[in-house]
Parts: sequence; C-alpha cells; structure tokens
Amino acid sequence: MAKCVVLIMTKLDRLHDVIRAWESLGIPGLTMIDTIGMASLKTWVGREDVPLMPSIRSILECEELTFSHRTIFTVVPDEFDVERLIEETEKITGPLDEPESGFLFVLPVLEVRGLRRKT
Repeated sequence: MAKCVVLIMTKLDRLHDVIRAWESLGIPGLTMIDTIGMASLKTWVGREDVPLMPSIRSILECEELTFSHRTIFTVVPDEFDVERLIEETEKITGPLDEPESGFLFVLPVLEVRGLRRKT
C-alpha cells in the first residue's frame, strides 16, 4: 500500500537539505506549503481562544504574521523504505522527538493515480 509522508518543519534553515535528501532517496516529487502552528497563531491573535477557523482574509492581509513552518508531503509506493527516509530526515533535523524539532507522520494511501517513479 502506498504511503503519504508528511513532515512539518520548524527549522527552516534545514529545509533545502531535507528536500535534497528526500530526492537522493528516490522521492520523485513533493509538495511544500507554508503553515503556521497554533502557538504562533495565538501569539499573533493575542489571545488564547483562537477561533477554529480564523478569517482567511485576516491571515493573508496581515503583514506581521509570518508562516513559521513548512509542511512537505509526498506519496511513496509500497516498496519504498520509509524508515530510511525518516532516519535520513532526522540526521538533518535532529531527533523529531525533541521540542521544536518538527513533526513527521505517515499515512496509508488507499488508492493513488499518477504516482511517478523516479527514473
């Protein structure tokens, strides 16, 4: 079964190294998005009771708000060595169990179409 690997990075100075490492392991492509964690959002809003869905307009128009995380994700085929991907990622990010180091999780993908294989 294919898997979706999701990494939320907090150490942005290491982002390009992680991307290069993933490519060298055979990841044919990935998607990266700017994200913000709840703690940063609470700081920006200035209160603890942040609405579940703050206005998209208020977030996009705010000049002080910086997206402090990058979330990268990819789908890999069943035979891909996800454990090695995690090991190589942690060589760059440090142990992901440490505070402020990032967050990685893997999800099963029930069906996928268009999954490219690295040639």
